[in-house]
Amino acid sequence: MPTADLPPSPQAAPAARERGDACPGTLRLHAADDGALARVRLPGGVLSADRARALGRAARRLGDGDLHLTSRGNVQLRGLGDGCGAELARALDAAGLLPSREHERVRNIVASPLSGLDGAGARDVRPWLTALDEALCASGPARELSGRFLFALDDGRGDVAGLGADVTVRADPDGGAWLVPGSVRVPAADAPRTALLTAIAFLDAARSHGTRAWRVSELPLPAGELDRLVRDRLTAEGITYEDGPGPAGGTHGGGPPPGIVGGALSVHVPLGRFSARQWEELTLLGATELRLTPWRGVVVPTGAMTAARTAGALARLAEAGLVTDPASPWLRVGACIGRPGCAKAHADVRADAARSLDAAGRPGLPLYWSGCERRCGHPGGDHVDVVAGADGGYRLSVTAAGGRARAVRAPDPSRIPAALAAITS
Repeated sequence: MPTADLPPSPQAAPAARERGDACPGTLRLHAADDGALARVRLPGGVLSADRARALGRAARRLGDGDLHLTSRGNVQLRGLGDGCGAELARALDAAGLLPSREHERVRNIVASPLSGLDGAGARDVRPWLTALDEALCASGPARELSGRFLFALDDGRGDVAGLGADVTVRADPDGGAWLVPGSVRVPAADAPRTALLTAIAFLDAARSHGTRAWRVSELPLPAGELDRLVRDRLTAEGITYEDGPGPAGGTHGGGPPPGIVGGALSVHVPLGRFSARQWEELTLLGATELRLTPWRGVVVPTGAMTAARTAGALARLAEAGLVTDPASPWLRVGACIGRPGCAKAHADVRADAARSLDAAGRPGLPLYWSGCERRCGHPGGDHVDVVAGADGGYRLSVTAAGGRARAVRAPDPSRIPAALAAITS
């Protein structure tokens, strides 16, 4: 099956926003083909066992019963009935999942999910996470951030530093923290505050240039200009900083591997969709919290669990259909919601992805299935895009670092394995 070279991707340009940000939340639902959709922000993906049970009850009572993980470690409830918005908000508010109605869509924070559990990071970023979320919810200017703006708190291992966040704080082995934008090292104690100040510098820059930019990458600024603005703001707020080369960029890895890792157990959720039973199994493990990851996984701190109890818990989760094998091809496959949930989708990409699962282990790159050219939720880094077309077929394309893009068409889903073999050979 021949492949065709694609022209190089054009350099990203500032986006022209004709409308306000319509990103869904808990109080602003999105109308989908399978019912209303709510996106519940969970900073750092951290969820206490009580709050996890409350989410499960809301999904069963008001939605389709399933819980969907996003690429930011948040949760979506789908299939919500008409007029249930007020009841959902009351339930989540009572569970402590709605600390500020004015900030509920801007609490987008990813954090290293194994931080403090396996000894691999430079520091435990959980205190940063708590402090940043509280500062966000207390900030008047932060209410103006879009629902797409993203913070990343990396414990030094480089996992969430590679997710393309708008503001990244990365722990330094010497005890400080590297800030991007700004490209400076600040005292660790000031890390949460500098993250918020950087976001406010972004808002000021967008306002002064008359743009509705939602992400840092959309700002029409010369190279280095936002760094300068951030440094000026830090100076004005009395925060000391020092220049330096900073750490190397983050990775685009797949997150914690399934299994027992340090003081935690880790599982992967196929296509990020929990059934009601799978979610309930997680809440019955006896753990105090869950940590949902940006890679559609869950890390469960085992705390005082014995080795035998931890192994038994992992076995129960595997029996429920969650991935506990680090060699599973599911770790290399992602997909948007597709049909029937999305009106723009041309195919039931999740069903096609499951039917083609054996082929997913062949290429050296992850696969991401999209129901249309919008490719909602597609990952960063090198991967194979499998995009459904209106003719019932798929277009597959892959770009490796330093190489040219290639593409091939599969006229129907049964030809996906052959197309993968052709494009990755």
